[in-house]
Amino acid sequence: MPSLALARAANAAFSPAYFPVAVFVGGTSGIGKATAEAFARYTKGNAHIVIIGRNKAAGDAVIASFPKPTVPEAKHEFVACDVSLMKNIQATTASLLTRLPKINFLVLSCGLFNFRGRDDTEEGIDRRLGLHYYARWKFIYDLLPLLHKAKDAGEDAKAMSVLAPGDGRPVDLDDLGLKKAYSFPKAGVASPTYTDLAMEAYAEQNPGISFVHIHPGVVRTPLLQTSHPLLRVLNPLTYALFYPISNAPEDCAEHILYGLFESGPGLSRRNSKGDDIGRTGFYGDSDAKTRVWEHTKAEMERALAVPAQ
Repeated sequence: MPSLALARAANAAFSPAYFPVAVFVGGTSGIGKATAEAFARYTKGNAHIVIIGRNKAAGDAVIASFPKPTVPEAKHEFVACDVSLMKNIQATTASLLTRLPKINFLVLSCGLFNFRGRDDTEEGIDRRLGLHYYARWKFIYDLLPLLHKAKDAGEDAKAMSVLAPGDGRPVDLDDLGLKKAYSFPKAGVASPTYTDLAMEAYAEQNPGISFVHIHPGVVRTPLLQTSHPLLRVLNPLTYALFYPISNAPEDCAEHILYGLFESGPGLSRRNSKGDDIGRTGFYGDSDAKTRVWEHTKAEMERALAVPAQ
């Protein structure tokens, strides 16, 4: 369990021989923002960094905080995308595939926090499950060619989902997507299990690339500010209650980067300190993995076929 100081020291030693390209989905706020800022700091701004999110002003502010690069090929850009819709993701990834030469690091942290029941988008996907699982799966699936280009060049090629390894539970394989029986608790444990199974499938299908599922722990982020009005009212109390056992986003980002940099090819599941937890709390066998994968591909096809509103 590396201390914060050790994580920082390890991250500071990151000095690749190649010019890194990193994409942060959900990088305008909270954990994603802090991780993008830390990555920019450790690369001294000398990287191609792409921030993907809905809020351009927030994205521009994040980029403005980056160190000024000293090499001409460095580029920092914001790409607007409402990632709750798979069509939007497909348009965004199609553009990135034509513009980026490769991707070394793909970090996914988009999400929401509320206690609502099922809340479907126009594509028929629950927003919570969409942001925590389907959107992330779609970004990885679409951008695999760019990860392979990095791997084939002998460089780091890593995709990371910041969610909750170890917090899943066995899922109902006859109700994948929770369209028959949805609840907040069920959605909360389904996404980590789906993620574990999908990331393992990705790792098996793409040797040489790292697929990382990491737990951020309890982090003081602005998620409650975009949740139910009652939760927003209780925000100060919630922060006070959880403050002693929570981490600042900036500290969390150090452990996130540590886990990212330390992960080798294949599946890696890591706790909030960046330690590899192996298969602790991994739910599902090969049949479950196959069924989740097939369900996800079918759900993507169905969602993309829905006429845009």
